[in-house]
Amino acid sequence: MKEISLKNLKAYLKQRSKEELINEISNLFTKFEYVKDYYQAKLGHSNSQVLQKYKDIIKDEFFPTRGFGKTRLSIARKAISDYQKVSGSKESLADIMLFFVEMGVQFTNAYGDINAAFYNSMESMYERAIKFIADQGIQDMFKTRCIKIVEDTSGIGWGFHDGLSDICYKYFEI
Repeated sequence: MKEISLKNLKAYLKQRSKEELINEISNLFTKFEYVKDYYQAKLGHSNSQVLQKYKDIIKDEFFPTRGFGKTRLSIARKAISDYQKVSGSKESLADIMLFFVEMGVQFTNAYGDINAAFYNSMESMYERAIKFIADQGIQDMFKTRCIKIVEDTSGIGWGFHDGLSDICYKYFEI
């Protein structure tokens, strides 16, 4: 089966009436959760609801309602990636990236040291978040929160605290 190109899709859509396009998009909205999330975030009516949905996925990996967290970082990272696809809000994207790190720090403080791979993942996301924040020029909005994350890692092993400190001081004048 030949894959349809964007050019072919646009040609198809141009041939449709306004009513047909409305029906097509409405159908996609009801069938696919990503499409629903995209339009809810885009229309601004419930971007916070959409953000919370993806934050809940992350939180559930660390602190589920029942039982112990599975800490499947790939699922938590995918929630960030999926959220980025449906939302255009730079502030919300920075928020969810920092939330991932905050959950990792809280998990470590609740259950003790994890392992180097876990901390490397947290450091990587922290650096990605802070670099994004700096690139977007929204440091003032997140400075206190970024510093608190570093403070909350005091006493955690594997050089985690030092790694986050170095990243934080690279992007924020403290």
